[in-house]
Amino acid sequence: MRVMKLFFLVTDIGFILYWLSAGFSLMPESWAFKHYQDPFMIAWNWSFFPLDILISMTGLYSLYLQRVKRAIWRQMALISLVLTFCSGLQALSFWTFSGDFDLAWWLFNGYLLIYPLFFIHRLLSKQCE
Repeated sequence: MRVMKLFFLVTDIGFILYWLSAGFSLMPESWAFKHYQDPFMIAWNWSFFPLDILISMTGLYSLYLQRVKRAIWRQMALISLVLTFCSGLQALSFWTFSGDFDLAWWLFNGYLLIYPLFFIHRLLSKQCE
């Protein structure tokens, strides 16, 4: 559980910080993905906002539930992990179909795609305590 908690905190707080920086235009353009200022890409990026914030809410809430020893924390964590996987898959699919490759963005979204798989299995088999 300690390792999963760390992944949740990094991911969930990371999403919140990312969206705050996007909302207040704090991210340097050199860190942004290709065509970041294009209206289509702005809309595409913001289409992730509800999903990413839901990931953060369910992930942080699952940590709270686990801390107060409520058994439902597993279901909430599972929801967060599945949504995280979907967020990474959605982004990587888009960039694959558009033929765009930026190592930094691919690594970040690859992380979102892969890390949940390790914990989904453990939660389903009740190996997380």
